Amino acid sequence: MDNTHSGSCLCGAVRFKTRGALRGVIYCHCSQCRKQSGHFYAATNVANADITIMGAKSITWYQASSFARRGFCKTCGSLLFWKPQDDEYVSVLAGLFDKPTGLQGQCHIFVGDKGDYYMIDDGLPQFEKSTSSIKVADE
Repeated sequence: MDNTHSGSCLCGAVRFKTRGALRGVIYCHCSQCRKQSGHFYAATNVANADITIMGAKSITWYQASSFARRGFCKTCGSLLFWKPQDDEYVSVLAGLFDKPTGLQGQCHIFVGDKGDYYMIDDGLPQFEKSTSSIKVADE
């Protein structure tokens, strides 16, 4: 099985390729993710060494907290990445990948902050904040 994946922003100014297995999709309902995206984040992650980004000059990075920054395409505005300051990985928004992705949902985090206009009823584990295996910023 081929463990490479590719994807891009909406306009194609930023493209990327990943190597190796991708983590299951984490659905983050925190207020930062909701305010940036208008809903919630759905992201996998990949080690820095296992992603190649083309068009990096088209990425604008927003320092969302002292813990992490968020990358988006400065041309089309597509949300791209969530990058912790001191770790060797980057979270990649799942919707950016070209099909087939083979991705599956893993869990929901920050469900205590979720919007009041939707239900979470997919049967995946839900966490009020996060789990010890998923590093996040303190809100």
